[in-house]
Amino acid sequence: MCGRFAITLPNDAMAQLFAARPANDLPPVPNYNVCPTNPVHVVRAGETGRRLDPLRWGFLPHWYKSENDGPLLINARAETLADKPAFRAACRDRRCIVVATGFYEWTKDADGARLPWYFHRRDGAPIAFAGIWQDWGPPEARRGTCAIVTTAANSRVKAIHHRMPLILEPQDWALWLGEAGKGAARLMRPGPEDLLEFYRVSTAVNSNRASGPQLIAPIAEG
Repeated sequence: MCGRFAITLPNDAMAQLFAARPANDLPPVPNYNVCPTNPVHVVRAGETGRRLDPLRWGFLPHWYKSENDGPLLINARAETLADKPAFRAACRDRRCIVVATGFYEWTKDADGARLPWYFHRRDGAPIAFAGIWQDWGPPEARRGTCAIVTTAANSRVKAIHHRMPLILEPQDWALWLGEAGKGAARLMRPGPEDLLEFYRVSTAVNSNRASGPQLIAPIAEG
């Protein structure tokens, strides 16, 4: 599961990192509280090279008549990606990378209160979430939408949550984007045990209106 994340990398640095041409209307950064339905930074392969585009986080299948015509599809399970009617065409032809700095997961205390945790790469590098995308809407109002692919959690992440985002290494970006031929299915596995580290953060991030770097500052447990 990935239901909230942070992105602090400047737009031009993202474009350079992924060798992608940036769109003119990318979301502002930093954003320490990216929420479902927000526009997110997405790398896609195109006929003339990679593009860095803003897409709505919340995949809209072509048969949805409105944005609220069905469940909010922010995640897509790797195990069923190729079989689900909503996702199977995108899994084959429209894979993408969603760029992040870190993401949040939650546990509950004895009283049922939600306790947020912040995950980031141990090496400090940006995170490349595997994603899928879909254009939706009439031709005159077409918009891009996306979902983040998830896998079963590795044993380290499982201490907090049973699912984790599918995180791609740089050497795998071309294969996932379809630039390096077929075989992307072999990338759909949990990340290495030492890939991520995590710590408790303030419950302020429980609100989707919260903002600011304090949201990812570690706090003492207890």
